[in-house]
Amino acid sequence: MIQTLDLRGRTLSTTDLLALVPRSASDVGSAAAVVDSLIADVRRRGSAALLEQAERFDRVRPAHIRVPAEVMAEAAAQLDPAVRDALDEAITRVRRGTAGQVPPPVTTEVAPGARIVQRWVPVARVGLYVPGGKAVYPSSVVMNVVAAQVAGVRSIALASPAQEAFGGSVHPTILAAAHLLGVDEVYAMGGAGAIGALAYGVPDLGLDPVQVITGPGNLFVATAKRAVTGVVGIDSEAGPTEILIIADRAANPAYVVADLISQAEHDELAGSVLVTDDPALARAVEQALPAAIAEAHHRERITTSFSGPQSAIVLVDDLAQAVAFSNAYAPEHLEVQVADPHALLPELENAGAIFVGDHTPVSLGDYIAGSNHVLPTGGAARYSSGLGAYTFLRPQQVVEYDRAALSVVAEQVGALSAAEQLPAHGEAVRVRFGSDPLPGPAAGSLADD
Repeated sequence: MIQTLDLRGRTLSTTDLLALVPRSASDVGSAAAVVDSLIADVRRRGSAALLEQAERFDRVRPAHIRVPAEVMAEAAAQLDPAVRDALDEAITRVRRGTAGQVPPPVTTEVAPGARIVQRWVPVARVGLYVPGGKAVYPSSVVMNVVAAQVAGVRSIALASPAQEAFGGSVHPTILAAAHLLGVDEVYAMGGAGAIGALAYGVPDLGLDPVQVITGPGNLFVATAKRAVTGVVGIDSEAGPTEILIIADRAANPAYVVADLISQAEHDELAGSVLVTDDPALARAVEQALPAAIAEAHHRERITTSFSGPQSAIVLVDDLAQAVAFSNAYAPEHLEVQVADPHALLPELENAGAIFVGDHTPVSLGDYIAGSNHVLPTGGAARYSSGLGAYTFLRPQQVVEYDRAALSVVAEQVGALSAAEQLPAHGEAVRVRFGSDPLPGPAAGSLADD
């Protein structure tokens, strides 16, 4: 059912490991031609194109692309109390977990009268995408909206596909979650067209363009986010979900099996990978998988996921080799189920989020741990991070010199501008002093450092 990769007894470079990591065959960007045409159609025809795309892809024509306020209020009123309680708790915990991601402004005096303020400025308007395919994701509403709100974003537009089962409106649980968070601008639109609408705006809907688009989605959503990058900022081109578990003989096989299955139920292309130095654990997991999958609600898609090239049991010589493999794979979700997980943490560099110990399953992070579940996939954790308040913040330096501080470095600005053959740069400083003599660098200035 699941392949085994035996790396024992082999000395492997980073290049070797990158070639060996199991991945799905999906390629973000492979749908570029289709996506480009869908976005272009929305730019040209606005809401008419969005309605036609909903009929084509979602099998329903929304009565309203922008969901009326009363529909959202009704969805919140009808929400299952247990779900509401869980959402309230998730919102509280994610707010707490996100608060530490907003740095305070820092003022540095580089010399007397010369200071630089480092501050982080939120974008004014964002577009948040919540998928609506094989599952319903109110948790994604929480993750996206809370991060933006904590950052200080003033204007939030949320898009989610029209649902045939709900007359072309957004799923009521999504609407209820948005209502609980105070988001009142919600659109029944999905896929590439929705990403294009958020990026470029739709005048006949009163939908203004956004500055940043975040949120997970399918191949077409990921490709569309790539297509509009440069017009807007994005969080990442999120692809199919994935989990990698590093485990040794101290791990409980039942926990490992349950956690691998929990991610595989998302999608047929989801990746589930166990990396272990204990052959006995590998056998126990492999033997337990068929019965566990047979009991699962989404057994067909789980079976497809485990049978694909993206899932594997990887045998390694030791935990050092396990860490090297994990860093090459750069998993979206990394679980560490070993006797001493904290000994490995300093070496685990590339992961969207790390879940430590027997009692921290990925599913906790998906909902209510307080961390964010919008994370880089497909190896993108080698160079990028998950969603957070910082996604919506721009670091910005505010520079302020008084006259005396400028006079100290005026000649040096002039010397550098002459060296670069940009004399007007030096003149822009010198003009501020007229015929006044300019002092050389003062004692204790940066020139002496």
